[in-house]
Amino acid sequence: MSAFKKLASDTALYGVSTILGRMLYWFMVFLHTRVFPRPGELSSNVELFSYVPVLLLVYTLSLETAFFRYASRQKEDKQKVFNETLSIVLAVSLVATALIALFSPQIATALNYPGQQKFIIWVAMIVATDAIVSIPFARLRVENQARQFVKAKLISIVVNIFLNVFFLVICPQIYNGEYLLFLQPVVDLFYDPSVGPGYIFLANLIANLVYFPLLWKTFGGFRFQLDRPQVRLLLAYSFPLMLTALAGNINTLTDRWFLRPLLPDGFYPGLTSEDALGIYGNCYKLSVFMALAIQSFKFAADPFFFSRAEDKNAPGLLADVNKWFVIVCVIIWVGISLNLDWIGLFIGKTYRQGLSVVPLLLLANLVLGVYYNISFWFKLSDKTAYGTFITALGAAVTVLLNVLLIPVMGYMGCAVAYLASSVVMCVTCYLLGEKHYPVPYDVSSALIYLFSGGLLIYLASQIEISNLWISVPYHLVLFVLYVGTMLVIERRTFVPLLAKVRNRGGMKKEPRITNTE
Repeated sequence: MSAFKKLASDTALYGVSTILGRMLYWFMVFLHTRVFPRPGELSSNVELFSYVPVLLLVYTLSLETAFFRYASRQKEDKQKVFNETLSIVLAVSLVATALIALFSPQIATALNYPGQQKFIIWVAMIVATDAIVSIPFARLRVENQARQFVKAKLISIVVNIFLNVFFLVICPQIYNGEYLLFLQPVVDLFYDPSVGPGYIFLANLIANLVYFPLLWKTFGGFRFQLDRPQVRLLLAYSFPLMLTALAGNINTLTDRWFLRPLLPDGFYPGLTSEDALGIYGNCYKLSVFMALAIQSFKFAADPFFFSRAEDKNAPGLLADVNKWFVIVCVIIWVGISLNLDWIGLFIGKTYRQGLSVVPLLLLANLVLGVYYNISFWFKLSDKTAYGTFITALGAAVTVLLNVLLIPVMGYMGCAVAYLASSVVMCVTCYLLGEKHYPVPYDVSSALIYLFSGGLLIYLASQIEISNLWISVPYHLVLFVLYVGTMLVIERRTFVPLLAKVRNRGGMKKEPRITNTE
């Protein structure tokens, strides 16, 4: 149980920054969809931010994973590995950002966002700062400095949120003379109302720059160096992972790239394709809870499983972890999907018509999380080329289905395509893994929970209750009953675990009585 406790503890700690951060960013959806009530106003934000994960991969080349691998193997040369990985990322980031800035007018025209080249440059700078600090953050994870990791993340998040409120609410009101008139001359110096949603990018960029003083000690000892054999070694390991992740990002982001150009005119009465993208992009953010659970788990799982790569019990541990991962994620899926009647109130009224995509997006993220979980077999066995093949297959499915379904189903087609590709990737990874690195996964348990959760969500959606005073308690009762049923089914695991906790508590009390006597 000590291994489980370590993983659970690290996941919880990393989850503080991830979960709380995403929760606070979720408040930004509440803010943005009310400050900009016309969905089309946020379409460029949705689309440009969707390019960030892809650019981040190009900037980092997945070298943070290579750092995990070789910092664990070459503990005495950890500083050298840190220097090499950060040097590569720094060089790529500077060159790529300069190129994007140089060609920003052409990029804006190609994306059909003329006049927004300033926003494109800001996005490139956001990616550059994220890429550069990714290696120091990886160092904190390798050195088990989770508290420092969480502290830096949370401070940046708070700065980002404050600046969003400052630029989007406080500055416009002072600029328009609603209050604090004596500050108008100051605000006039830097605030431009025509920037509008662009201030969301600027707030993010400033918050990213805050990382550098916060991580100054983690950069300690850094010296720019590019030793050719070491660089080749690092890139040989990370490049296939980068291609894998790149295909994975294409898989998750194609919907936001394809929706606007492929949606037929008038598909949604009274809405433009930009409006549809704004609606879908902001409803998509409601599926963030599943993504953040997976991300917080990933932060802890990477160093955890790599450190146990040679352990003969690793396959059994992977199976046990995956079972509980599925259970927790199904609870999140069912809980959010059943309660969209009140959760959906957090986004602006004009955006709520897209809430029907949320359960499918949550399920797609859940399945993708399972894929990530079972994909450790090719990372631990250094067969990362299989990961590239699997995610390329998933990306191909996503692209094909988006092209076929968007003209017919609108943004619901995006959600269906995402779910289908996630299932294809997960199944393919499982079948290949059973041949190369057998793990005794409890497949029947996972399928039962997924099927039962989906059935409950579907049946509940067939009963429409407009009165929130009735629907909220009703859905809450359904959720509690479902979770209670899961606890009953898993009682053989929970009861012994609780007994161990009680026994340990009792054993700790005995010495105190003896010492007192």
